[in-house]
Amino acid sequence: MAVRTMTATAAPQPRRPARDINKTAYGELLVRALPRVIKTEAENERIIAEIERLDTSGRALTPEEDSLAELMTVLVRQFEEGRYPLGEASPLDVLRVLMENHDLRQRDLIPVFGSSSVVSDVLNGKRSISKAHARKLADFFHVTVGLFV
Repeated sequence: MAVRTMTATAAPQPRRPARDINKTAYGELLVRALPRVIKTEAENERIIAEIERLDTSGRALTPEEDSLAELMTVLVRQFEEGRYPLGEASPLDVLRVLMENHDLRQRDLIPVFGSSSVVSDVLNGKRSISKAHARKLADFFHVTVGLFV
């Protein structure tokens, strides 16, 4: 399956409290990232790389960076929902596809589930994904929690 990141139209992500942003700093970020409506897979990959660059900076995002990340996430979600409709995938199927698309192994999910045995039980269908784990998975993969419930 060619899906890189999966999204759904189920429940929108809760909005963060409004914070004042420095318009000059935000403008500089916009000029560098050049976010726009995504029309091609290459543009989608470019925007995802920008989001990942921000996400892996190792520090808290500034309000301007947070606003840019939110904007780019909306653009990616819009593109991927149109390009890769989910249909009726089970939460376990969604998890497996996301793991495959992100080149993850079972051990990579230990921080989400807390132990290798829980990861194993979930991936083998012996245990369902709890609401708490669904929230952690949504944060981990940057998708809506509705994919896992």
